[in-house]
Amino acid sequence: MVSVGVFVGLIVGDSTNDPITFNTNLKGYPDRPGWLRYIQRTPHSDGVLYGSPASEHVGKPTIIEITAYNKRTFETARHNLVINIMSTEEFPLPYQAEFFIKNMNVEEMLASEVLGDFLGAVKNVWQPERLNAINITSALDRGGRVPLPINDLKEGVYVMVGADVQFSSCLREVETPQNQLRCSQEMEPVISCDKKFRAQFHIDWCKISLVDITKVVPVHSNRPDPGTGVLPDIGEYNPPSESLKNRDYFADFLITLAVPSAVAMVLFIILAYSMCCRREGVQKRNMQTPDIQLVHHSSIQKSTKELRNMSKNREISWPLSTLPVFHPVSGEVVPPIHPDNYETTSMPLMQTQTNLQNQIQIPQQQSSGKWYS
Repeated sequence: MVSVGVFVGLIVGDSTNDPITFNTNLKGYPDRPGWLRYIQRTPHSDGVLYGSPASEHVGKPTIIEITAYNKRTFETARHNLVINIMSTEEFPLPYQAEFFIKNMNVEEMLASEVLGDFLGAVKNVWQPERLNAINITSALDRGGRVPLPINDLKEGVYVMVGADVQFSSCLREVETPQNQLRCSQEMEPVISCDKKFRAQFHIDWCKISLVDITKVVPVHSNRPDPGTGVLPDIGEYNPPSESLKNRDYFADFLITLAVPSAVAMVLFIILAYSMCCRREGVQKRNMQTPDIQLVHHSSIQKSTKELRNMSKNREISWPLSTLPVFHPVSGEVVPPIHPDNYETTSMPLMQTQTNLQNQIQIPQQQSSGKWYS
């Protein structure tokens, strides 16, 4: 794998301060290759293409169409970028170390002077004969979270470098039990060569990865041969003949319509018999009810009806509910609640003050201050 980083900056229009956006795609296709990524922070900043092609892309030139749009003048410009991917088997780098830099974004790391400073610091610690950057990936591409826009926080970037010699003792310090314990407790490990990076690069030593590809056991997956994608030639298509055999659908009709209809009819008959033929009726209910209870219930209904009629017209005769009624226990007739000397047809519900036998006179005071009755 070889890292590819390209800055995209086409000048469209007379002023370089115009807001310009870029659109990139593989020539003849609507999008870029799967291994190539593009990022542009703002319309006033440069766009960056970066990625790591795999071994199957070696020797195949990749043509990227870059279209620039000037949002002020609405001008457009197009440019083709040809990326030639070459094999690195002639210069093998079996020892690979991946660093996570917390205070950098991917476009900042891809700048030649910044990447050169980082490789120089790694070379000073590692002391290899050949050192090269293999892959540069944004932390967002690895599932990282977008940082909050405070205190100039960065997304972070992963940088993988390869060398031809064993890892130095400084890089091996992160594998010691003490530093592994500190990393598990979310504490900074103690690395002797961290001061050589700290001036410009803040490295998260708990996320460093050291890989020796000479000791990695290759895993071969048995994938099926995808083939050419062309169906084999099996001759011409022979459609079925027009003379189709007759088919009897009577059995299907019985299963789909007749049987459910018969079941529904039986259920309907059972329900109709239960609702209509099994009813007791009012007459049968009255025959099984005691006479005292029927008379009691009838008197309650009559009294309720009279009270409702009285609510409409207050000046009516004495209600029938005050007439002689039966005793609720013995069934005997009891006298009315009012005396016999009162006329039952004109007896009001409430007596007025003029009908009271013992009317009480309230004393009143004259204007001179004397009381009189």
